[in-house]
Amino acid sequence: MRISTSMFAALVIGLAGCASTENKTGEAARPQQPVPDKVPAVATVTPRTEVSEANDLSAVRDPNNPLSKRSIYFDFDNYEVKPEYAALLERHGKFLAERQAVRVMVQGHADERGSPEYNLALGQKRAEAVRRALVLHGAKDGQLEAVSFGEEKPDAHGYNEAAWSQNRRADLAYPVK
Repeated sequence: MRISTSMFAALVIGLAGCASTENKTGEAARPQQPVPDKVPAVATVTPRTEVSEANDLSAVRDPNNPLSKRSIYFDFDNYEVKPEYAALLERHGKFLAERQAVRVMVQGHADERGSPEYNLALGQKRAEAVRRALVLHGAKDGQLEAVSFGEEKPDAHGYNEAAWSQNRRADLAYPVK
């Protein structure tokens, strides 16, 4: 490719204009810092910030961590939290106390027996009971929302006690990300 003399001159003039020591405001431009050939290894490590640590939910997604257990089961026609779930709710409450930016939905459920209205009310009472237990263990009230799905989202299908016992529950729904 041949460059004409006039094109070459325009290129040189254009480049010379870019090398000016004044910026658009008329102030002298700061000299650029030389770029090192090698970046120190320390500079390549991205430190975790307090915010990212405070919002880290990997523990609730790790199947080997007790916090991955997020369902609390209830007896028939009852919304009292069983003593066997006290330690689990304590762990979740403390976990949330350390991550106050995290919001959790407590979803109450009921089995299919009873009217839809009754099951919605029972599911709400179960969700509220779990929410209160979490608050007692350090979670902030504003982090938790208690909702009822009644009989609408069964975990197990079947018309027997084995299925019903799996559907009488409250689930802790942590954010997806």
